[in-house]
Amino acid sequence: MQRVLIIATDGYEQSELMEPKRLLEEAGAQVTLASLEHGEIRGWDQKDWGQSVRVDLLVRDVSTEDYDALLLPGGQMNPDILRMESKVIDLVREFDASGKPIAAICHAPWLLAEAAILEGRTVTGWPSIRTDLANAGAAVVDEEVVVDGNFITSRKPGDIPAFTEALMAALNMEAAEA
Repeated sequence: MQRVLIIATDGYEQSELMEPKRLLEEAGAQVTLASLEHGEIRGWDQKDWGQSVRVDLLVRDVSTEDYDALLLPGGQMNPDILRMESKVIDLVREFDASGKPIAAICHAPWLLAEAAILEGRTVTGWPSIRTDLANAGAAVVDEEVVVDGNFITSRKPGDIPAFTEALMAALNMEAAEA
C-alpha cells in the first residue's frame, strides 16, 4: 500500500485536497493529512469558506521515511501560510532529497520555490506565481501537468484528473474502476 502525505492548513483549495485524496484512497493509498495544529482545517471553495477536514498529524511529528509521496494542494492562503513554516520547508526538502514524488498544484509550487529546489527544473503553476517560480530558477510552462523527475505540478482545479493520474503513475498505482 502506498502512503501519501498531504500537508495543508486553513485556506487550502477545497477541490485540490479533497478530490486527489478521494481518488488516491479509492485506488488503495493510505492518505495522511498533516497540518500546523490539531483539529480541523477549513477549505476555500471558489469564493467562500468550504468544508473542513480533520487533521491526522501535526507537521512537527512527520517523518518522511513513513511516506512514499508528498501532495501539496493549492489555494492562495494555504501555501502562503505554509511557506513561512520552517518545518514544512524542511519536509519539502527532505522529500526531494529522498527522490520521492512531490505533487504540487496551483499556488503550492510556491513551497518548492521557498525550499530553493527549483533550479533547473521544469514546472507549472497558477499564473500569478509563475514569475516567482522562474525567479527561483525553474523553466515554467503552461501545461495541464508537468512531470520533471520527482516533481509533479499542475495549474488549477481543472487539472486535478491529470495531476492525480501522474502522481498515481509515479507511485505505480492504478486508478480504481469507476
